[in-house]
This record gives sequence, C-alpha cells and structure tokens, in this order.
Amino acid sequence: MSKVKEEIISKESARERLETYLRTVAHIGHVEISVTNFEKSLWFFTEVMGLVLTETDGDRAYLRAWQDFDHHTLVLKASNTSEVNRMGWRVSTKESLELFEKQLQVMNIDYHWVDGGQKKALGDTLQFKSPAGIPVELYWEKELFVTDDPALKSNLPSHPSKYMAKGVSPRRFDHVNLMVNDVAKEQQWWTDLLGIHHRYYIQNQEDVRLGSWLSRTNIAHEIALMRNSNQDGAAFHHLAYYLDSPDELLRASNIMAENGIKIEWGPGKHGTSGAQFIYVFEPSGHRVEIWTGGILMFSPDWEPIKWSSDVGQLGLEMWGSTPPESYLTYGTKIGE
Repeated sequence: MSKVKEEIISKESARERLETYLRTVAHIGHVEISVTNFEKSLWFFTEVMGLVLTETDGDRAYLRAWQDFDHHTLVLKASNTSEVNRMGWRVSTKESLELFEKQLQVMNIDYHWVDGGQKKALGDTLQFKSPAGIPVELYWEKELFVTDDPALKSNLPSHPSKYMAKGVSPRRFDHVNLMVNDVAKEQQWWTDLLGIHHRYYIQNQEDVRLGSWLSRTNIAHEIALMRNSNQDGAAFHHLAYYLDSPDELLRASNIMAENGIKIEWGPGKHGTSGAQFIYVFEPSGHRVEIWTGGILMFSPDWEPIKWSSDVGQLGLEMWGSTPPESYLTYGTKIGE
C-alpha cells in the first residue's frame, strides 16, 4: 500500500470522510432583510438598482437580479427595525441537511427545522446561529424563477429573464459582509462547520485579524467578516451585487447621484479581491455594495493569502482613498 493511501485511511474512516465531503454548502442563496421604509426600499431595489420583483406577499417582497436563476435572492420585509433576519445557503446534496443536523447535535448548537412550504419557494430548511449570532439557514430545494411574461421572458435559454438595462441592472447577487468582534474565531467556525474556504485575510500590527473573506465557489468571496471597531457584537455590514464591467460601475454611480442616493465610498478598487466598487445606503439604512471584477480561484488546496499591516491599506483600497469612519463602525442590526 502506498504511503498516500496509508495516510488517508489512517486519518479517518471511509464513512467519516464521505460524511465530511457531503456535509458542505454549495453556494450562498439569498439574504432576508427587514426595512423600516418598505415602499422606498422597494423603489430603490426595483427602480434604482433594477432588480426584478418576482412577487410580493403581504409584508414581503421577493427580488432577484436578471441572471439569478432562483425565485429570489433578496427578501424585503416591512418592519419597525432595519436588520438582517436570515442568510440562506444551498447545501451540496440532499443528504447534507441531515448530516448538518447530526454535526450540530455533536457541537451542542441549537437549531430548528422549518418545513417546506412555510417559507416562500423553499423546501425544508435547517436554521441556527453562528458563534457571533449570525442567523443562518440551510436548504436543498428552492423554486427557480420561471415567467411567461413577454416583457420579462428572454429569448436566450441561458437567461432566466431579460437584461432590461433598468437602473443599475446587476447580473447577479454576489455576497454578504458581517461585522463581528473576533474575526479569526468566526472565520474558523464557518470554515470548519460549513466547509466555506478561507480565501484571504488582513492582520494589523498587533496581529489582530481585521478581516477574512470566504467562498465555497470560485468567486472572490460569498461572505466577508470584518472586525467591528466598536467591539459591541455582530452587525450587518452590506449585501453586494455584481456588474459586468467598470463602465457599468461608473454608470451606477451616476444613477445613484441622480436619484439622491448617498454614496458612502467609491468608486475605488479593493486590492484583496481586485474588484472595483461603490458603497451606497438604501432608504432604510442598509449598506449596499455594487462591484465588478474580482479574482477567481480554482485550486482545491488554496491557501489563504495574508495581507499584513504594511500592505493592508492597499488591500482595502489600492488607488489611495481611505474608507470613511462610518464604513468601519456602522452596520444594521442582527435580527432573530
């Protein structure tokens, strides 16, 4: 027997290896946010951002970008508080949900099931919280977006709906960013439990982790964790949408200015991901990033890239601008 085979077999049993392989997420699926000004926020996401409104149901609106294949990637809920209520991740296989339940029991993490049909377009979901209190739900089944509306239906089979060039008109939902007190601890949990790869990170002069970026797919990141400068717990920093090119980003900046939407920072370029960006605030106070570009990673044994304090500023913005104080301190609440 070869040394490689001996090492593999001796490390853990074949069953354990299979369960670990199957107990992973496939990709980020959606984010649910509560908004204090439902009508204005819906206007922002449909008219200014140009997202497609799949449907409204009571106090909720379900939206998607034009090449998001799912029924929705964003849920808006009318509320008295602006907060993030849930981040949904699709698991890798049907069996994954039960394997995650088994692992949550081993780790003594509280969880509960929501039966399929209780949430719009979703099958059974497994809900729990991260160490920092971030609300997570895992699912396997989710309805696809299907339309016979000639105003929306694309002639291209690879496009679930037309590119309308309405507002910013992003191609797809991209990622979320959360503020936490202890980035390193939180990152390790997301990587160990959910199998989300750690891609790159920033350390300060005191060797404190300022940020970690993670993805399960090959994009730059699907979830980012950044240190809360206030050290007062977790907060929702932003959700992000992807554009095809830098000229579309400049167009988006003009659209924001014309519609009275505050641009917090940008246009700029992150050195860590290589993506160009702007950050804006929607009417209920949630931060939204619009970005384009970004590195792609294909190696199965990717090692996280360290950005040390001497080059950390280039990681945040490589063209010379510095983030406003609000970028490092402001976030909306974490809901239940």
